[in-house]
Amino acid sequence: MLNLSMEGLTLVVQNHYGILIVAVLSIAITSLLLKAWGSTVDTTDEDGIPGRLGLPFFGETFSFFSASYSTKGCYDFVKQRRKQYGKWFKTRILGKTHVFVPSVEGAKTILANDFVHFNKSYVKSMADATGAMSVFSVPHKIHTRIRRLLSDPFSMSSLSKFAVKFDKMVCERLDKLEKSGKSFRVIDFSLKITFDAIVSMLMSVTENPLLEQIEKDCTDVSNSMLSIPLMIPGTRYYKGMKGREKLNETFGNMIARRRSGEEYFDDFLQTMVDRDSYPEDEKLDDQEIIDNLITLILAGQTTTASAMMWCVKFLSENKDALDKLREEQLQIVRNKAEGASLTLEDLTEKSYGFKVVKETLRMANVLIWLPRVAMDDCILDGKV
Repeated sequence: MLNLSMEGLTLVVQNHYGILIVAVLSIAITSLLLKAWGSTVDTTDEDGIPGRLGLPFFGETFSFFSASYSTKGCYDFVKQRRKQYGKWFKTRILGKTHVFVPSVEGAKTILANDFVHFNKSYVKSMADATGAMSVFSVPHKIHTRIRRLLSDPFSMSSLSKFAVKFDKMVCERLDKLEKSGKSFRVIDFSLKITFDAIVSMLMSVTENPLLEQIEKDCTDVSNSMLSIPLMIPGTRYYKGMKGREKLNETFGNMIARRRSGEEYFDDFLQTMVDRDSYPEDEKLDDQEIIDNLITLILAGQTTTASAMMWCVKFLSENKDALDKLREEQLQIVRNKAEGASLTLEDLTEKSYGFKVVKETLRMANVLIWLPRVAMDDCILDGKV
């Protein structure tokens, strides 16, 4: 029989106070997890859309990121849930409930009503990566102004010059690879050449070590776009935000040198700096320029490189299409002087090539997903 005095009982409680606190907290956390686990089972609410929301905030974030950074890609995440729930399903990623819209009609309705019934809604890591003044992140009124100013430098004459420059770049690098006799991965080749081309077009950076440093920092930022937004050393998000700090400094210094007349190049960045004397609504401030330089590099590189890779893959699997495309290209070459580069006018004559590009984009969407938030209750394909 246990016989403790009041003093002895108090002593026991005091000696084990830490253990008692941990036990109580453990019970409380376990209860919360068990309650939350109820939301991880398959559910179909009044909206009629099945799915699994998972644990509070985290939901299925880890499953989504795991698929996104695997060789299967986020398409595997979608594929598995479509098998389980059907084409329409919902999930929770980084604290937000996402409904995957599978139909062409639904997508058209959403994208045709941008800023009216739907608005952009990127996850925090993606918004932080591109920057607060990126065309991806700003409100509608500012978005319209920035988008217009970003489009102005891409005139037909500028694109015509760059088409010739890009053709020479591709030919030189493919020739070098052929002479080396080494095999290479199409995606690696595509990512490198599109990055070099975009940076050359935007800010005329073509030489190392500056080119390599910008590429490394942009890669870190790109890798952080789908990550847990916590500044923990060693994580993708942490490396990405540090990469952004370096890019801010690098691009800021470029702008300062252009503005002082120390440097001058006939490129996109110069056209932005030359607007300094324009009215406020006809120019971009330094942070707007920097954030959108980063945005143009990240968006342009990954989408273009992905499209190139998928195009090569699909053509390798369809000999008839490949032969027809090759013959169209050879016909253009026959009509040009020996060694002459491909021009923008030549590209407009490639009717079959244009169809190949469109079919590639139809078969393999180069964007992971286009998140939009409904401003009001809406009905898509009969779903509320």
